[in-house]
Amino acid sequence: MKIVIQRVSKASVTIKEQKVADIKNGLLVLLGIVNEDAQEDINWLVRKVANLRIFNDENGVMNKSLLESNGEVIVVSQFTLQASTKKGNRPSYIKAAKPEIAIPLYENFVKTLENELGNKVQTGEFGADMKVELLNDGPVTIIIDSKNKE
Repeated sequence: MKIVIQRVSKASVTIKEQKVADIKNGLLVLLGIVNEDAQEDINWLVRKVANLRIFNDENGVMNKSLLESNGEVIVVSQFTLQASTKKGNRPSYIKAAKPEIAIPLYENFVKTLENELGNKVQTGEFGADMKVELLNDGPVTIIIDSKNKE
């Protein structure tokens, strides 16, 4: 499971000209899932998202977590995070989990994150053509792969 975390001043998701998610200060989390992902990957990544100290404290130092800053979250499924670009110029998405595996893991990720934060997590719609708008704050963008716990 791979995530891209972006600290945002605002973010939204629009599907068919209807805004389905809209936040102010917080995180936009893009989530890519592979067949081998399991609850262990979800639990580890959710703890990272909730506790990563990437929000400014009163001194302007990145020293507060999402939990401490009371920020909002949007989670968007994005199979293209699992793209392989090793050969040629057309990315291969063969590593990305099929919907029957990915949807339950995606939904479980969102539910687990809500439980960790004690707040509602907004989402896009799995498999939909989404327009994602964001104002990256910093910019702060972090990539985390549960298969590569550096």
